[in-house]
Amino acid sequence: MSSIIFHIENGVAHITLNRPDKLNAFNREMAILLQARLDQCASLHEVRAVRITGMGKAFSAGQDLSEITAPGGPTMSQILSEHYNPIVKKIRAMAKPVVAAVNGVAAGAGANIALCCDIVVAAGSASFIQAFSRIGLIPDSGGTYFLPRLIGWQKASALAMLGDKVGADEAERLGMVYKVFPDETFVAESMQLSERLSAMATRSLALTKHALSRSFSQDLDTQLDLEDRFQQDAALTYDYREGVEAFLQKRAPVFLGK
Repeated sequence: MSSIIFHIENGVAHITLNRPDKLNAFNREMAILLQARLDQCASLHEVRAVRITGMGKAFSAGQDLSEITAPGGPTMSQILSEHYNPIVKKIRAMAKPVVAAVNGVAAGAGANIALCCDIVVAAGSASFIQAFSRIGLIPDSGGTYFLPRLIGWQKASALAMLGDKVGADEAERLGMVYKVFPDETFVAESMQLSERLSAMATRSLALTKHALSRSFSQDLDTQLDLEDRFQQDAALTYDYREGVEAFLQKRAPVFLGK
């Protein structure tokens, strides 16, 4: 079976990491296939939101260590430059909202790929672990970038160094995830959230995403100028005109992502 399951439904591209016997740990095949599916999502107009989840009991346990320790296996540099860094960059560059639906354990690179997504939701039994220090490594896949921005320097330092397991409810309290759903309703509710995004004015959501990303490195004046420019772009879209007309006519808008 393919290590990535992919289908499109109601404007949402569903990407499922599919190595359940390995807790969806990444090997080269799965990393490259995920990149290809992300490229496909970016290019298809019918895809207006993306949902990434895992098959079985885990979201992803991170790197498959049996691959990296095998004779002739990829080097650490290859794993970062060819596997994880391109995945993170593609998610952040995509002009569509990306939802991480964390169904179980998310460890190492698996946790940080989830945390780089636009909205992270978790099942009640899910957990997050910065497992790197346990084997003498540092957080990668954007972990040192996203984690302190989500939860603050002190908490991020402790979790990165100690490698403590964080349950879903605690992750929500810290600000690592947007919402926690009960296990029994998690799939339905995470799909509903993704479909809600896909029905919105997705051009404006893309501009919002990029504006938020740039706010990390810009001063207030530069950010205000960026908002001015992006707002002008948003005001030229079909969806802006539809949204205003629907508001004035007291009806629900029908957005097309144009």
